[in-house]
Amino acid sequence: MRHPVEDAVQLRLDVTDRVEHMAGQHYVVRLTAEEGYTAQRSYSVASPPGDPLVELFVERLDDGEVSTYLADVVEPGDELDVRGPIGGWFVWDGERPALLVGGGTGVVPLVAMLRTAHDLGRTDLLRTAVSTRTLAELPYADELLAAGALVVTTREPYGVRSAGRLTAAELVPLWEPGRTAYVCGSAGFAEAASQLLVDLGVPAAEIRVERFGASG
Repeated sequence: MRHPVEDAVQLRLDVTDRVEHMAGQHYVVRLTAEEGYTAQRSYSVASPPGDPLVELFVERLDDGEVSTYLADVVEPGDELDVRGPIGGWFVWDGERPALLVGGGTGVVPLVAMLRTAHDLGRTDLLRTAVSTRTLAELPYADELLAAGALVVTTREPYGVRSAGRLTAAELVPLWEPGRTAYVCGSAGFAEAASQLLVDLGVPAAEIRVERFGASG
């Protein structure tokens, strides 16, 4: 485990009887207190199917029952109760051209797709655009930049670009007919990014969306 960015932890899990996952799937981590109270949260897998370990990226939320434990308490060698892989809609099969659009920690499953493409020697199939408040807060920033991702920062200038939200004009060069779009991020980001794609003429059936947010 390591802390690649502030208020986050990267976990590498050796899962017993692991079933090979697909890029885009997630695992559920469940915690059980001594008195029997349980809490569970879902976390996207960042590792490609060929990785012998399951890599999860956990953003630490101050009021998060699970994330604070994983970020502050868990140590190498500890055992966790996990279930997965889960999900069949927001997955990339390694064969179809795709446009990946992520916001904040929503880039995690997209990183799994990029890593899968790299392992298959098919990085030409993917184009990527990600949005983050600052570059320092972007998970896997170096890896995304190395993969040629368009990086948009909303709270600071980056390169020649002023701070601001992702625009339709920036997505125009990245999409073409026959390319499935994968959008992942907060509910607000997912809705806005999906609308940008629809406005560009991307068929709704070709847009796959994964939203995340606070759990009750």
